[in-house]
Amino acid sequence: MTPEAMRLLGAGLAIGLGAIGPGIGVGILGYGAMQALGRNPEARGPILTNMMVAIAFTEAISIYALIVAIILALLK
Repeated sequence: MTPEAMRLLGAGLAIGLGAIGPGIGVGILGYGAMQALGRNPEARGPILTNMMVAIAFTEAISIYALIVAIILALLK
């Protein structure tokens, strides 16, 4: 394998593996928030606020993986 092919393979693996965890995490967060809303609908505001903040932090991890993949793909 050429060094360029290895670099592009690394970039693909970086974003692929770096995005699967946050994707699962966002699903678990949404599930937990819907369970909490079903049990206590009056607490809608704080539950949704906390869910959105947690999702933002979770998505930041996949953005880091995307940046690493872009850097790997653009190296020469």
